[in-house]
Amino acid sequence: MGIFLFAEQVLNGLQLGTMLFLMASGLTLVFGIMNLVNLAHGSFYMMGAYFAATLFKLTGSLVLAAAGAFVGVLVLGMALEIAILHSFYRRDHLDQVLATFGMILFFNELVRMVWGPQAYFLALPEALNGSVELIPGAPYPIYRLIIIVAGLTVALGLYLLISRSRIGMLIRAGASNRTMIEALGVNIRVLFTVVFGLGAALAGLAGTMAGPLLAVQVGMGDSVLITTLVVIVIGGIGSVRGAFLASLLVGLSDTFGRMLLPASLAEMTIYILMAVILYRRPQGLFPAHG
Repeated sequence: MGIFLFAEQVLNGLQLGTMLFLMASGLTLVFGIMNLVNLAHGSFYMMGAYFAATLFKLTGSLVLAAAGAFVGVLVLGMALEIAILHSFYRRDHLDQVLATFGMILFFNELVRMVWGPQAYFLALPEALNGSVELIPGAPYPIYRLIIIVAGLTVALGLYLLISRSRIGMLIRAGASNRTMIEALGVNIRVLFTVVFGLGAALAGLAGTMAGPLLAVQVGMGDSVLITTLVVIVIGGIGSVRGAFLASLLVGLSDTFGRMLLPASLAEMTIYILMAVILYRRPQGLFPAHG
């Protein structure tokens, strides 16, 4: 493998990993803090892509489309949490799985009714459609670099939010002992709504970024949800730090697996990685709330 091809695949793996982190960070926060199994998380990814495609068509600006999609999915997630999901926090995981699986079907049908069954293709603006030579003789798409930078920026922002802010302190306390922070006068309901909305918005941001790379279509969040669950299991349930490291490992493993291995085996790469890590560390890389 030449050095140029190797460097390109590393960047592709990082790009996939950062997008997976946007999905996994929100989902692991929701599960770790609220103990809520949300299979509809992939639907927020899909809704973000559709919101962005619609807003881009109206405004012609990818930045405005991304910002609008982020806010739109944030509001959608908070509304869904207030209207339906808050009543499932103290119910068992089977009820949560069944309820959120029903939401997947609901959102898929909603998208068919509003946008139709045909796929949307989100074209990149001219300024983002070129390449840049990070290594002489090895051009790499500008937009994929932007995804990597944006994902790393979000990761840094989440770290500062959770580890260095008051709301982060409340989030960590709520994850450790919900009853205690309620007794201290913290409105846990509002906190849960905000966290759920933030997790949904991050998934929507991932969908927005994926829009120009993939077809925006019904059910596009279903397959990425499976990979996201693999990331969370590898990283340790409830750990944002674990989700970040696991996302990069899964992204790189999947990218190099598809390049180096036969197609039938390449599909299994991330599951083999999960089995190996869980054999050594059954609770994941950073268990609990790292």
